[in-house]
Amino acid sequence: MDSIIFDLDGTLWDSRKTVSKAWTEVVKNADDGQGEITEEDLKGTMGLQIPDIAKIVFDYLDETRQMEMILECCRNERLYLLEEGGELYPRLEEVLQILSKKYKLFIVSNCQEGYIEAFYEYHGLGGYFQDFENPGRTGLSKGQNIQLIIERNQLSSPVYVGDTQSDQDATTYAGIPFVYAAYGFGQVTDYDYKINQIGDLLELFG
Repeated sequence: MDSIIFDLDGTLWDSRKTVSKAWTEVVKNADDGQGEITEEDLKGTMGLQIPDIAKIVFDYLDETRQMEMILECCRNERLYLLEEGGELYPRLEEVLQILSKKYKLFIVSNCQEGYIEAFYEYHGLGGYFQDFENPGRTGLSKGQNIQLIIERNQLSSPVYVGDTQSDQDATTYAGIPFVYAAYGFGQVTDYDYKINQIGDLLELFG
């Protein structure tokens, strides 16, 4: 094994408190917005791409307006995340510091451009990662973005750490082992390794 590729939400941090606040602000300022976006609402969308999240959260709008609304939400969330960040899982920086001495570390997440950068900037963790990718930049699926990271960085034997079924599906597509972060948002039954906290990676690969 030469590298570890991480999912972000439900694996490295939980940003729902900040994101729900940012999205609710957009909804309340929109003439056709309804209600508010809660942390529980967001939990049910974890691992999905932006158009699929829009269909769930803004099901009362037509498809064009769904995308307009969610893209505005994403722009606002980035501003909030740069100011407030998210909740890091316990021991995250310690684990990244140790692992980065032995492996190349990466992030592949189903997010818009600017989201991973906000994670890096607010929490000061960008230095531990070699590269990252997301569909906001490429328009590709998570599996395709994993492959892109592998090819671009000439990785020979990476693993992927994630918390949802879509993460597992992406690793199957990319043909690499899957580490299931059971403390995250999803339920996964098929995996190569399982961790109950981020620190368990040190026992597996440290």
